[in-house]
Amino acid sequence: MATQPVYKVIFQNGNQVFEVFARQIYQSDMWGFIEVEEFVFGERSKIVVDPGEEKLKNEFSGVKRSYIPLQAIIRIDEVDKEGSGKISDTAAGGNVTSFPFAGMSPGQRGSEE
Repeated sequence: MATQPVYKVIFQNGNQVFEVFARQIYQSDMWGFIEVEEFVFGERSKIVVDPGEEKLKNEFSGVKRSYIPLQAIIRIDEVDKEGSGKISDTAAGGNVTSFPFAGMSPGQRGSEE
């Protein structure tokens, strides 16, 4: 019997980059969104606790389905097995910025030098 695929979804939320693992992803009926379901987190039997993954678990505790705007998606990969999810802060003044969309005011677009 074939195992269910696991997807690694990397997306930007504000000044943070989230890396999560899920078993279901698909285009939403709401235009411009990707639906992510069945989040997968690491085993609890590990003795070492990863604080980054614990923060991610707390962020998505009780979430059945997440709707992520297409503009926020950085990358989606189908992987052999789940890994450790994480939340990273984006570097202030870095050369990567969000793609502006109708919901952002001009002051939120980042510095244009």
